[in-house]
Amino acid sequence: MLGKKRPPRPKSGHSGLARTSASAPASPAREDAALTIDRLAHDGRGIAQDGAGKTVFVDRALPGETVEVAVHTERKRFNEAHIKRLINQAPQRVTPPCPYFERCGGCDLQHLNVDAQRAHKRQVVRELFARQGLETGEIAALEGRGDHYRRRARLGVRVDRDDNVLLGFRAAGSHRLVSIDHCHVLVAELSDLIGPLKALLTTLASPRQVGHIELIKPAGAPVVVVRQLKPNAGDIDAWRAFGYRHGVNVALRVGREAPSLEWLGEVPALEDQLTLEVKGQASAEASSVALGFAPGDFLQVNAEVNQRMVAQVRAWLSPMFNSEKTPRILDLFAGIGNFSLPLALDGALVHAVEGSQAMVSRLTDNAARQGLNVSAEQADLSQPESIEGLLSTRDAFDAVVLDPPRDGAEAVCRALKQKRVARVAYISCDPATLARDAALLTAQGYRIRAVAVADMFPHTAHIETLVLLEDAS
Repeated sequence: MLGKKRPPRPKSGHSGLARTSASAPASPAREDAALTIDRLAHDGRGIAQDGAGKTVFVDRALPGETVEVAVHTERKRFNEAHIKRLINQAPQRVTPPCPYFERCGGCDLQHLNVDAQRAHKRQVVRELFARQGLETGEIAALEGRGDHYRRRARLGVRVDRDDNVLLGFRAAGSHRLVSIDHCHVLVAELSDLIGPLKALLTTLASPRQVGHIELIKPAGAPVVVVRQLKPNAGDIDAWRAFGYRHGVNVALRVGREAPSLEWLGEVPALEDQLTLEVKGQASAEASSVALGFAPGDFLQVNAEVNQRMVAQVRAWLSPMFNSEKTPRILDLFAGIGNFSLPLALDGALVHAVEGSQAMVSRLTDNAARQGLNVSAEQADLSQPESIEGLLSTRDAFDAVVLDPPRDGAEAVCRALKQKRVARVAYISCDPATLARDAALLTAQGYRIRAVAVADMFPHTAHIETLVLLEDAS
């Protein structure tokens, strides 16, 4: 727990060590003697002990390296520091491929080779599970490309005191905007738009009325969503011309309070395409699922790794499809149907539950357009009474799929003590809350059968984890 800075939200059990070095220093920077880095913290910082035995977290330092550091934040139980001089270099260290690495807060592990990044993430999952008294066994690796993988991003916009237009991402732990011309982790179709977007912003009559710009790459043409705080007729024409010139769909999210979405042109049909292997089906139509979505809907940023996650969940639940009984699956935090629709394509009866009514409607439409047997409803899955009512009023489910937000699915896991299912497939973007919830389930008679780590966010310390649990009673 050393070095942890909790975000301003209810406690979730998250135990990654949040980076704080870019915040205002607690004391003036001072130089220390050379330190040897022992290991990595969960957030990717190097951990060492100073001459007095005090723990020091060192930005961008790797295990085995000897470094001279400057301490920029002193705390009671630990210090935070950055490298002044690298005395010896670890074999896993590489030259960061992005020129903005030292300034941009988007990627924090580009100095570590991709294989070592992935090994570190698996080790973090092992450690967090071990803290709960759980063993992971062998951890499967779901991997994709290490670069140009991100298909969704939000770029900040700011005009400085000299009227220079800045477009980019925030610095680590800061509101300061780092202006960029391209991005190493964005898919090429989105990265190539950054320069032209910056050029357009400099020509607008009211660039200060642009809050941010969201970039999305669906199955078709790229989408640019402009947060327009106050509309300007001339600027709207400029955005419309930009979309036509670059072959992208442009929308404005207009207004400060309750902004409305206004497309500048024909409303596009935004879709995510999942390519699936279906046993016994040879037609192209049967091997893909289309997920229609709207700007603002949750969409996994890494399409390639998302496909591998969907395939893994389907493989884990596939034994249920070998019986004469049609399996019934409850998909909680279902979004637009990322897992619901593929499982229905396999032949399951799927009931999906999502907190957003808009996404419930899109999930229902997605299923209906493709003739898939999926029912859906809206419910607040953080409330125990909602979950208990959902489980008690339905026929018995054979499996539950969980894909919750970072604070996890504690209420759902507690409810499963009373209404048991044969299998639980849990997908998590926070391995600490996942370990907490897995401990709850194992205490209630479930057993961990498989664990996988998906490298959804290469070059960052973020971890996507999947766990299969089975009822052992």
